[in-house]
Amino acid sequence: MAFGKSESKTNRNSPSLSTNPLDKAHLSTFHIHITGQVQGVGFRPFVYQAARDLGLKGWVNNTVDGVHIEINASPGTARRFRQYIMMRAPSLARITGSSLREVAHRDFKQFEIVRSNSGKKPTLMLTPDFALCEHCRSEFHDPKHARYHYPFISCTHCGPRFSIVRELPYDRENTTMAGFRLCPDCQREYDEPQNRRYYAQTNACARCTIELTLTTAAGKTLPLKQLEILDFAVEALKAGQILAVKGIGGFLLMCDATNATTVRRLREKKRRPAKPFAVLYPSLDALKKDVHLSTLQEKSLTGPISPMQLTRLKGLPPSGIAAEEVAPGLKHLGVMLPYAPLLENLVSAAERPLVATSGNLSGSPIVFQNDQALQELGNFAELILTHNRDIVVPQDDSVLKVASQSQMPILLRRSRGLAPGYWPEGTALQGKDLLALGAQLKSSFTLTSEDQIYVSQYLGNLESYDAQESYKKTLSHFFRVFNFKPEKVLVDLHPQYFTSIYGRELAAALQVEVHAIQHHEAHFAAVLAENNLMQTEEEVLGVIWDGTGLGTDGQTWGGEFFLYSDFRFNRISHFSYFPVLAGDKMAGEPRLSALSLVEEAQWPLEDKFNAKELDYYQKLLRKPAAHSTTSVGRLFDAVGSILNLTDFNTYEGEAALLLEDLALRYFRKCGANDVNAYPISLEDNVIDVRALVREVLDDLNSGESKAMIACKLHVTLVAVVKEVAEKAGVANIAFSGGVFQNGLLVDLLISTLGKDFQLFFHRQLSPNDENISLGQIAHFLIRDQKSLTPEIKRKVTYT
Repeated sequence: MAFGKSESKTNRNSPSLSTNPLDKAHLSTFHIHITGQVQGVGFRPFVYQAARDLGLKGWVNNTVDGVHIEINASPGTARRFRQYIMMRAPSLARITGSSLREVAHRDFKQFEIVRSNSGKKPTLMLTPDFALCEHCRSEFHDPKHARYHYPFISCTHCGPRFSIVRELPYDRENTTMAGFRLCPDCQREYDEPQNRRYYAQTNACARCTIELTLTTAAGKTLPLKQLEILDFAVEALKAGQILAVKGIGGFLLMCDATNATTVRRLREKKRRPAKPFAVLYPSLDALKKDVHLSTLQEKSLTGPISPMQLTRLKGLPPSGIAAEEVAPGLKHLGVMLPYAPLLENLVSAAERPLVATSGNLSGSPIVFQNDQALQELGNFAELILTHNRDIVVPQDDSVLKVASQSQMPILLRRSRGLAPGYWPEGTALQGKDLLALGAQLKSSFTLTSEDQIYVSQYLGNLESYDAQESYKKTLSHFFRVFNFKPEKVLVDLHPQYFTSIYGRELAAALQVEVHAIQHHEAHFAAVLAENNLMQTEEEVLGVIWDGTGLGTDGQTWGGEFFLYSDFRFNRISHFSYFPVLAGDKMAGEPRLSALSLVEEAQWPLEDKFNAKELDYYQKLLRKPAAHSTTSVGRLFDAVGSILNLTDFNTYEGEAALLLEDLALRYFRKCGANDVNAYPISLEDNVIDVRALVREVLDDLNSGESKAMIACKLHVTLVAVVKEVAEKAGVANIAFSGGVFQNGLLVDLLISTLGKDFQLFFHRQLSPNDENISLGQIAHFLIRDQKSLTPEIKRKVTYT
């Protein structure tokens, strides 16, 4: 996954367009077909210009299965031309295949871009939304340019794509730009081959009809001109007001990040007491004054994806950002640069960092429609800034974390700028029309159609009706765009997940088979697929740690070790079981995990429970446990509560994040040399989690610092992986599950085990449950003999 700036594909070994004059005496007609991410990236204008430079005659067009080209040429020229466009394609293109064949001769008079056709079933990638490019940003800030401060500036290198497509192929009439007529100047740019906006489907300027509207929370539209609207909005932000702004994939709630009172007010309105807010900075230079950035982070922030990044705050940020209010209790900050021109306008004029968080109530999907925004976002914001270019597919911002020592990129959320493209490296995931509906939390779905794989954007936690409806609508959009009907439907083993229930309903309606896949085996299959290991002949140890997932024994798993060998998943080790208290409530209350793991005499309980609660939970613990877990996520919760970091998670993973942050501060200050692992008890391939917690308590009672204990927990978990791997005798280890969003843990695994073991992490997907849907596809294909090559099939045994 390329998080940096787009790079030119030109190199010294690229073929030349020069031709032998004698070739012209032997002209035939050749057809070239290019597949992949080749629509919405300036591919047709590129082909057009290359053909005109060479003097070739013919045509190029978009279709629902890629880009097609026909030319009059000699065989040698046709081969060189195909190679040239493959090697020097636009930097945002991702080519997955090409073909060249001679067809019936036609005598073309010129080279032209011809109208796209959509007669076939779509089998091409949906291009993601691209961040504002450097060319457009420069024009945006140039007072002499016609698009100076124009909030919808774009070109073939940037702008919305996936979020505005109604159907394929990607042409203006198939997007929400269809209703906006090009003014004469924009039409001239659109028709001019030498122009950067040649065939740019999102082209528009201030004379075109995309219009802003500013409305009060009470629903009154302010009678302002377009530039007055932006000036008014900026002044409102400076004055401490909260503004709802329509972005690329939905509405953002924005306010002055240096105004502590306003940030606290936004927290109260969103019912979000502690989860960090994202912050939008006006420029890279301004951002670098407040936070530490690596080269990889800089490239990512300024590249075409431009995700939100988790960064480490400097001691006294000169911007004056209200750090404690923006990210309570943490020393890091989620930051972005303006990826859309409207955001560029607001933050550059405000000249200060702005909070930019999803426009929704916590737990609900992002608001993306104007009517809905006017109905709902007035509860959060004093002003609502909308425009009349519709959003078809809502998306949150993608979120990236970079492990500080190894510089390993870790995706925390895969959405704007990335979805729905997925680019397998040699992995045979295609060939069937499969639909995998993923998990309940951090949901996504994956479908395979013909030779393509589509992994949806992050679709949130499916616990609310609104989130479930948003999930179904997005899936229906994919069905419609790709004219898709699955042969099989794949769901999680947990029968009560919304995705499992809906998957069975869908399969019944379509009269196709439904298959249930165990949650953690799906995690493992996903990381195998991402690293091209599905057909490996070597054994791979899968370390799958997360918060929850139904195991085959009916218990909740989350601290698992699997061995992948001969196309089978064998659970060979796990953390010991401990009781689940109060069902799903336990994930939100770290104190319950601590109570479940700590013996009564070892820990003062009165500060964390009232007498009635304590009596109730202790009675539960004295009974034989009907429901138990092995979850490493709950282990982090327990230690977080024991160290008094938090007893109640106000957002998912809060205790784990606080533990990681505490340990990181110690490591940066004191180093890791004096941090030793706790003793590991591994009997009958079960890691004794209670023994580990006793060690934590002993350290705490002996006066050891909380920061040192947090460090020792991380070091111990790495030692557990090493112990299990050595006992299993494997050299390859793959990691998946939400626990591996922890950058410190990833750094320690790489630095400690990287010399002796081959380590595999997720590449394009998040380690959390967003990867489950792809893993369900991979798991099914591993089990399906028909999907394997004949050579591989002979080696497969099944249980």
